[in-house]
Amino acid sequence: MAAAGPARNGLTGLLKQGWNEIPDVVGGSVLAVVGLVLGTIGVSRYYSLDMDNRKYKIGFVVMRPEDPKAAKVHKD
Repeated sequence: MAAAGPARNGLTGLLKQGWNEIPDVVGGSVLAVVGLVLGTIGVSRYYSLDMDNRKYKIGFVVMRPEDPKAAKVHKD
């Protein structure tokens, strides 16, 4: 492989140098960061939209009738 030219200063130069030297690690790191971002978005949406699906719980959950979630569970 041809030798890469001198790297520029800053983060861009560091990423280009890393991509030239160890593309597997840099590519894997990018995919890991994308996965973490998508996972964080998914978990935050799950809790913000109240997608707690009690229909598929393994154990029993006891709720009082005045609990706001009881109406949602009863609807399922």
